[in-house]
Amino acid sequence: MMAACLRRCNRPMLMMQRFAKPSAVPALNRGDGIRSYAAAAAQLKPSPVYTEAPPRPQLPRSLPLSAAQVEHYFKEGYLICPSFVDVAELDDCLKAVEGLVDYVANRLYDTGRIKDKCESAPVSTRLWLLEKQFKGASVLIHKAGVLPKEFQRVWSGQKLLDAVTQFIGGDIAGHPVWNLRSKTPHTEQATVPWHQDNAYLDPECENTLQVTAWIPLVDANQTNGCIQVLRGGHRSGVTAKHTCCAGDTWYVQCDMNDMEHTLGVNESDVVTCEMPRGGVLFMNNAIPHRSTENLSEAIRWSLDLRWQDPAKPHGFHNLKDPVTMRLANQPGYQMDWTTFAGIDRTKLQLEQASEEAQDYFETTIAGPWMERWEITHPNRHTNALNAGGLTGWHSKA
Repeated sequence: MMAACLRRCNRPMLMMQRFAKPSAVPALNRGDGIRSYAAAAAQLKPSPVYTEAPPRPQLPRSLPLSAAQVEHYFKEGYLICPSFVDVAELDDCLKAVEGLVDYVANRLYDTGRIKDKCESAPVSTRLWLLEKQFKGASVLIHKAGVLPKEFQRVWSGQKLLDAVTQFIGGDIAGHPVWNLRSKTPHTEQATVPWHQDNAYLDPECENTLQVTAWIPLVDANQTNGCIQVLRGGHRSGVTAKHTCCAGDTWYVQCDMNDMEHTLGVNESDVVTCEMPRGGVLFMNNAIPHRSTENLSEAIRWSLDLRWQDPAKPHGFHNLKDPVTMRLANQPGYQMDWTTFAGIDRTKLQLEQASEEAQDYFETTIAGPWMERWEITHPNRHTNALNAGGLTGWHSKA
């Protein structure tokens, strides 16, 4: 699930490295035709990156996750913690979201693109009302590049970092791909198809465990759209074949038949991850997952944050480096947000684009992941790529 946006470019883009096509993965032998997760997964060689936990860390306080929870994360590829983040911190995040939405509304209004800023509407509906006046208003939120301090506090919170230590060890960096998700109701670009996060990254990072925390800022359920995972689909570490792009979006997608033949999972392995506000869904970068449609009448806001070992490849196409948060050999390490949080990813990308294209209101997104996978459904996003135009970044869910 990843984010940010680029623009129209009249010269070759430095980031657009040509990917080698993924190597073929032999189909699983179905034998007697009985499909079960255990039987199918047994034919895949487990990847220790995604299936073996590091030694239990020694911290001067209780660890937030039990041994059984850590085992579940590595065995199934995900872990739901219903009550994990302080809801007061999520309240602060929603206030920051209100500020972001207000900024978008003012920009749209001041340039004559909308007639009503919907100032009296709550954060649960305001962006949706703006979207009805300017299609793509939610994309403007999605591609925002400066990290609010309220998000920083959640991302670098002690309890979350202690949990991540249990997954990857004592050296921890925040991955440059983080997202604020505005799942507006009945919106195609907010409904994300089946995919693996590795499909959006450079293949160099496929031997790097990247821990994702998906954090809903409101209750997440089947009505307003939540995450579904295919349990066990991470075990081999293989990235299944993806195609580009789904509908009128910039998303890659993976067919269930392909995932069954290459990852050993199918519909019987789907887990629907409903969670109350304050809950966290931990995932890895190889687990297949999707984000379902919002059928309610309110926006489902969420954050997805990522961590990894700072010494390992991060796969973000040299656009931005991770931010170191902890070092095992420096117990008193003080992280510095200055460079990381001050870098506007969109601004960086725009500097590679022509002056003519530097349009804040552009809602077309394209980027390096489209070079990796076959384009089976051309649309305005892929057309921009083929024209040597827009580039950008997105990660799922």
